[in-house]
Amino acid sequence: MMSVETPERVVGLSSGQQLRSKSLPSWSAWAAAAAAIAVAFVLIYLTSAGGLVLTGVVAAVLFVLFFAIAASIVEGGRAARNRIATTLIYGAFILALAPLLSVAWTLVSKGTTRLDGNFFGTSMNNIGAFDEKGGAYHAIIGTLEQAGLATLITVPLGILGAIYIVEYGRGFLANAIRFFVDVMTGIPSIVSGLFILSFWVFTVTPLFNDGRAAYSGFAAALSLSVLMLPTIVRSTEEMLRLVPSALREGAYALGVARWKTIVSIVLPTALPGIVTGVMLAVARAAGETAPVLLVAGGLNSINFNVFSGNQSSLSLFVFEQAGVASEFAPGRAWTAALTLVVLVLVLTVAAKLLARRNKLAR
Repeated sequence: MMSVETPERVVGLSSGQQLRSKSLPSWSAWAAAAAAIAVAFVLIYLTSAGGLVLTGVVAAVLFVLFFAIAASIVEGGRAARNRIATTLIYGAFILALAPLLSVAWTLVSKGTTRLDGNFFGTSMNNIGAFDEKGGAYHAIIGTLEQAGLATLITVPLGILGAIYIVEYGRGFLANAIRFFVDVMTGIPSIVSGLFILSFWVFTVTPLFNDGRAAYSGFAAALSLSVLMLPTIVRSTEEMLRLVPSALREGAYALGVARWKTIVSIVLPTALPGIVTGVMLAVARAAGETAPVLLVAGGLNSINFNVFSGNQSSLSLFVFEQAGVASEFAPGRAWTAALTLVVLVLVLTVAAKLLARRNKLAR
């Protein structure tokens, strides 16, 4: 049957016209922003009612107001509400990004003052308050050894614990383990340092050191592992739960044992997320100061033996240099902080690249 069209539709089609809603031009956001900045500058800054920060806050509020009014007049109330919501979302993103960019800019601008060979090739041994030289070689060695040893201790324990909770654990025991892991997540770093200090340094080491307590980088690694363990367990648990059950069921249907299914299918599938959780734990451990100060003691000279003698770390080096009454200490502290951030960034990128080589994750 031939459809009968209304005269309005026929006329509309014959004249080549299309129905379309009114929309603000692309430059309207920039115009509203310029007007908001101008009004805020006149009302706040020129009248000395506030500084640049208050002027920026008032300009942001006026921009939302002006943009909403223009959208309401041109596009209607529904489109105006959509514009307001979109603007607030972008504003929240910029507001969250601004402190991060500020910290990164401050770190880079102030941390490049001592980026030289002397900083990375020497220690603070025999360096006085009026000496311009001196570096963080001993602290870099301590951070790599302590964080690396803590990772070797914690990653197998954390992954195995998460596997038990997800794949094997049922009932009271699994719930109890999950509860204590959640409690450990909120433990302050000073508590883990005190625990290792009382248990390992004051109780265990005197048995092998003629009754004397012995500080070491290994004790610092133990305290850092206490902090890393709950993060690795929780992140690995969540990643294992995201693995589709169909993969497990397909392996079981083919007669594959449970442990082999976990090793060959479940863990490779969840590997990218597990690596992310591990690197978050490593980043937290590398930036801790209190445990290292309590159980490793700190040292201005180089000590490669992580199992004997005091040892320093980059975070402890930053803490010490920030409190030294010397004009050269702040530069060393900022450069050490930049070195620590870059070190964690390099390790994270390397771990991500290795995780992407997994076949099941492609």
